[in-house]
Amino acid sequence: MQIPPVNPQVKDVDPMDPAEAIARRALCHSPARHQTTKQRGRAPPIKGLASAMAFVSGAGDIAGGPQVLTLRFARQVILGRWFMVFACLLILSASGATYIFSIYSKVLKSSLGYDQRTLNTLSFFKDLGANVGVLSGLINEVTPPWVVLAMGAAMNLAGYLMIYLAIDGRTARPPVWLMCIYICIGANSQSFANTGALVTCVKNFPESRGVVLGLLKGFVGLSGAIFTQLYLAIYGDDAKSLVLLIAWLPAAISILFVHTVRIMPHPRGPTRRRGEGSSPSAATSNDSFFCFLYISIALATYLLVMIVVQKQVDFSHAAYAVSAAALLIVLFLPLGVVIKQEYKIQKELLESLREPPTVTVDKPSSPEPSPSPAAKTQTTTTTTTSTTQTPSSSSSCLGSCLRHMFSPPAQGEDYTILQALVSIDMLVLFLATICGVGGTLTAIDNMGQIGQSLGYPSKSINTFVSLISIWNYAGRVTSGFASEMFLSRYRFPRPLMLTLVLLLSCVGHLLIAFGVPQSLYAASVVIGFCFGAQWPLLFAIISEVFGLKYYSTLYNFGSVASPIGAYVLNVRVAGALYDAEAARQHGGSLAGDGDKTCIGVECFRKAFLIITAATVAGALVSLVLVWRTRNFYKGDIYAKFRDNAADADELEEEDLKRHKETEVNGRKGVHGGRPAGRALALTWSEQHRDTERHTHDFVIDQR
Repeated sequence: MQIPPVNPQVKDVDPMDPAEAIARRALCHSPARHQTTKQRGRAPPIKGLASAMAFVSGAGDIAGGPQVLTLRFARQVILGRWFMVFACLLILSASGATYIFSIYSKVLKSSLGYDQRTLNTLSFFKDLGANVGVLSGLINEVTPPWVVLAMGAAMNLAGYLMIYLAIDGRTARPPVWLMCIYICIGANSQSFANTGALVTCVKNFPESRGVVLGLLKGFVGLSGAIFTQLYLAIYGDDAKSLVLLIAWLPAAISILFVHTVRIMPHPRGPTRRRGEGSSPSAATSNDSFFCFLYISIALATYLLVMIVVQKQVDFSHAAYAVSAAALLIVLFLPLGVVIKQEYKIQKELLESLREPPTVTVDKPSSPEPSPSPAAKTQTTTTTTTSTTQTPSSSSSCLGSCLRHMFSPPAQGEDYTILQALVSIDMLVLFLATICGVGGTLTAIDNMGQIGQSLGYPSKSINTFVSLISIWNYAGRVTSGFASEMFLSRYRFPRPLMLTLVLLLSCVGHLLIAFGVPQSLYAASVVIGFCFGAQWPLLFAIISEVFGLKYYSTLYNFGSVASPIGAYVLNVRVAGALYDAEAARQHGGSLAGDGDKTCIGVECFRKAFLIITAATVAGALVSLVLVWRTRNFYKGDIYAKFRDNAADADELEEEDLKRHKETEVNGRKGVHGGRPAGRALALTWSEQHRDTERHTHDFVIDQR
């Protein structure tokens, strides 16, 4: 029942008309009325809807919409969940330094006198640190994300700074085992950044996890090309200084946004009325992700154009600085999307508050009978018994965990960590990832040596690395958005898409194995795309099949497959076969500090034929997961999140009704025999206090 407008100067209340009594007493807001009641010694009336709107809008004009150039709006933007997404984009765009190892690997090899097998051993420890993030996942389970980000920043600075000091000759030449520790610690910071930023975003946007994973992982893929442009602009063509840039830039960005990244409650938009339909409100809409996608495409296109132009034209240091400045402008464009989205949220809130309030008069439910003394005694006895039995139940906790470890819930429910680790689905996914990611990562880490052995110039080798970074981004974004679209529209399972990606990567491996002239450009494109496409699919499958409760740990456990595959295929296969061919070319031995370079197609032919066979085997293994999850992906896997949101809204409505319930019976109310007008006025005050409190809570949710 909507409240009709009334004259605020009317003071008398007709107890025979409850609605008019509520309206007249509630809307008496004139200053004269306030002064009169204060002089009479009574409390002034509660402020009305206009005061609530003024509280929400701050300095904004209610009639014209929210004002942007205010401190209140700036605070709303900084505390909003979309600014958190922007912060995660910047953190992850600087956390992919492990993908440009091939640029400074030649400096490591020449400065420290390493052979190819030793260099591949360093590469293995780099991949081990970057992908073994179980520790960061366990820390994130019990601490807020800022702890994980701060620890990652410290590890990044310490690890890569020591590597820079070693290759620049500022410290004594460290032994190989110490260099392995340095690069493992520095690369492990990447897992801390991914856990703190990416896992937090997935939990904040559970119904768009494919889009979130694809977008954020896409910026990780672009980080290699971003680092290349920045180090050319800041330090020039100096690979040693690139290691220094890797040491301080990611740490600085993580520290800058360390308190921005946090778990936030899912927002609830204002209630839509008057035929507005069921479209999501600005607070709950995820359309901004597509704006971020378009900006990321523009960023990738710009980087690709600059790579091609810099290959054809010799840039001066000033030209590199101008291109890097344009790069930073594009990189910060998502901030405009964040401001626009927060403006829509504020405007929508003001529009919802302009609608006249309604008062619902319901009969209160019958009060529950108080428990009898006998029931209280029985409850106390039960509580004492339960407390006494607690030690025995805690002693059998380990046995209960072991029993339930092999009795997992249905697919899509929240698995425990042990249930997920011993499940057949995780084992199959783990084996497929070892074969798929291990092969593509071997090609990426050895791209510098592959190009050198096939006779490509150094500028072209840098082009290959940048192309891998660009297409790594394209693979991540495409697999994230495309798999989400095919899943929601056609129920196309993600494991089957993973199988197709593994088969596509075999094309790139065969191009390297046979050394087709000028085919390394196409091979770098295919391998970069397939390497990037596997990650969003892997992490989305883990979150969907095993649930989000322990996602921080399970997400990092899935990454462990990468260093295992890299060690087997890179160190034990590619590195050993390369050194064997190099020894044959140099007289049968690589002893001493002489040239250890291998030239020709034979250097990597056998290795990549073996990698191709392993990738095909991984694709066949992934078909087992496709079969086991076929019924799960035929259903609506996101239904439970929508049901939980609906249940939360129903509980909130019931809670509001519980505070607003009242009963009108003739001329008497239920407030202790007081006159009906007095009772109804008090009821309106209680209702209005609840309305203002609920409005304040809604604004906090949006921030």
